[in-house]
Amino acid sequence: MMQWEKLISAKRWGVQNSDIQDQDKARSQFQRDYDRLIFSSPFRRLQNKTQVFPLPGSVFVHNRLTHSLEVASVGRSLGTIFYNNLKKQEPDVDKRLPLISEVGNIVAAACLAHDMGNPAFGHSGESAMSRYFTDGDGTKYKADLTDEQWHDVIHFEGNANAFRILTHPFTGKGNGAFALTYATLASIVKYPCAAIAGHVKGNIHQKKYGFFQSEQASFQAMADELGMIQTQNNPLIYKRHPLVYLVEAADDICYSIIDLEDAHRLKILSYDKIKELLLPICNSTRLEPWLESEFEDEDAKVGLLRAKAINNLITATSLIFMDNQNVILDGGFNMGLTDALEEPFAAPWKEISDISKKKIYNYQSVVQIEVAGYKVMGGLLEEFIPALINNSSNYDKKLVELIPKQFITLDTDLYSKIQSVLDFVSGMTDLYAVELYRNIKGISFPAIH
Repeated sequence: MMQWEKLISAKRWGVQNSDIQDQDKARSQFQRDYDRLIFSSPFRRLQNKTQVFPLPGSVFVHNRLTHSLEVASVGRSLGTIFYNNLKKQEPDVDKRLPLISEVGNIVAAACLAHDMGNPAFGHSGESAMSRYFTDGDGTKYKADLTDEQWHDVIHFEGNANAFRILTHPFTGKGNGAFALTYATLASIVKYPCAAIAGHVKGNIHQKKYGFFQSEQASFQAMADELGMIQTQNNPLIYKRHPLVYLVEAADDICYSIIDLEDAHRLKILSYDKIKELLLPICNSTRLEPWLESEFEDEDAKVGLLRAKAINNLITATSLIFMDNQNVILDGGFNMGLTDALEEPFAAPWKEISDISKKKIYNYQSVVQIEVAGYKVMGGLLEEFIPALINNSSNYDKKLVELIPKQFITLDTDLYSKIQSVLDFVSGMTDLYAVELYRNIKGISFPAIH
């Protein structure tokens, strides 16, 4: 069984013999993680990355940055409730576990970072980058990569990419990378296994994967330090760090409920439909009469329904985590917290999922941005990957000059070169990716500044 004493570690990645005492009286070590993330360039770039709907014109919808901020807010509440409940059970718990009071801050920081590895154009960006290797020109590289490396590239995974961004010493960026605490880093990795061991149905720890081969040794060193449960060595598989469940729940709650709010703003779903979906989760007989008598603005009504629904889901999932704490610490909890919801929440939660798939995720503009993502992301890879690998013709050299120095590796092996381009392309915002694609394909010409 995993132990909180080891799991909540303030040791920092890449910093040898670091003093982990809280020398900064204004911030704990985990609050410093939060601040480092929120002021970072990869986090800021989330502002121009698609969440679900195309980036807004006159109507505001959520992007990856606003989504991440909201997830962090919900995650902090989930972590704080867990600590408060634990303290009720064991009033002297702070003496036994001096850092347990920081769970809310750890989860909030991990929530901020959970989407930092996602490429432009939402999940279609991941699929497009993978498709270059499975169905495009990238198939020719299979023979020169190991099976483990090949699985990394044919299933590009934003979660694994987030761990790479936060731990990899990019050229000129310092060897410590972000130097986040081990507890925060581990709380980001939803699927703690190698790519070749991922995509196993029915196993939440292996639903996808959590680290590339290039970061496997780094992940293993961190996981062993934290006392995470290793179930297999080759390929490498671990059980989740327990706080991953809270990060995942915060993400699930936010995108499921707030996608409805965006759908209402875009007139995809009516107010009456939103009310029908959210009132059962609000679970209040007094709410509907108050809404109809006190509010005229439909956006305000939806906002109140959203707030009440999120509050109830936070309460319900935090209790599930608390009640199943020992099973989770033992690595035996094989579902997300929202999957374990009971009535009166389970049925409306499933209905929201069904409606979202049918009405929101297949809405015309959403599908259009996904198709565009396939063209743009795939097109960038088909230009930059051969250019960096070959770097022989004048055209190749010109393309390589467009890649920022931080992404140019000194390693000469094929896998490292491919990763350099994946680092570059996955970090692009939607708008930058489209602009660069149009320019290098000759569809438009760059302006001279």
